[in-house]
Amino acid sequence: MEIRVVNREQINDFAGQQSQAQFLQSWEWGEFQERVGFKVRRIGFFENNEPIWLVTLIKKPLLFGKYYFYAPRIGIKGLSDDQIAGIFKELRKIAHQENSVFLRFDPLSDPRSAPALSEVEGIRDSRVVKTIDVQPSITSIINIDRGEEEILNSMHHKTRYNIRLANKKGVEVAEGKKEDFETFWNIMEATKDRDKFRLHSKNYYSKMLDIGFIKLYLARFDGKIIAGTIISFFGNMATYIHGASSNEYRNVMAPHALQWQAIKDAKRQGLKYYDLNGIDEAKWPGVTRFKKGFGGVTIAYPGTYDFIINSTWYKIYKILRNIRRKF
Repeated sequence: MEIRVVNREQINDFAGQQSQAQFLQSWEWGEFQERVGFKVRRIGFFENNEPIWLVTLIKKPLLFGKYYFYAPRIGIKGLSDDQIAGIFKELRKIAHQENSVFLRFDPLSDPRSAPALSEVEGIRDSRVVKTIDVQPSITSIINIDRGEEEILNSMHHKTRYNIRLANKKGVEVAEGKKEDFETFWNIMEATKDRDKFRLHSKNYYSKMLDIGFIKLYLARFDGKIIAGTIISFFGNMATYIHGASSNEYRNVMAPHALQWQAIKDAKRQGLKYYDLNGIDEAKWPGVTRFKKGFGGVTIAYPGTYDFIINSTWYKIYKILRNIRRKF
């Protein structure tokens, strides 16, 4: 097995050719992570000059000069046990050289289901541990590779009604311009206060919108921007990343109009799937009810795992993390 630094075309081809493309592994998402302050490594594993597995690793700081690597939404299906074993051995070496305490990853399939992980020297069940989810572990994905009427008919009747109501009320949806961002950000902050969730910084979202395949959609009513969504269009998948709506005009159903416009645009671009990106009946009952109304299939991922490189520092990290959460 040979390890190489890979280029934009290689990493995007690999991430885009997954059965459901993963924009978090794209070259552009790595560039965005660099713009917001993190270092990124893109590594390819090759056999007979052919790529068998490519990964984007985001290096994030811990205390005391330590780091960890984060690899969002990675898959191991289609690899042999020997290939998986070789890959994880090399990842352990790379992480150790970079002073990383652990490698955090969101697998598309359960890493414990791969026998190779329990056979690699230094990789036992105690070395690969479940941790708090970074990416949503349950989502709803709509198959949009069919006619618009069929997509509509698969939705909950109330969702269809609200889409039509928004249209009847005169809600207008269009792609936002850079100068619209300030208004969208104000709506994001209002949504955060109303729905009690955390936001990244204003700069984070502003820089995210510089990614070519990520678009801002805005809904207007009576000439005012009242809602917006950030959508990724990558490979065969569109993904709903963030959304916000004003405290005013809740009765015109602008969020429904926004999602439907993004779905239609994704379909027109030839994409096959639309990921509503995160549902949880217990944590987000209202949001989950809204998303499930669009008729997608519920997908459960295994969650987030830490591959421990340095056990002592990992214990220290967990102690400090638990202390920080109490304040």
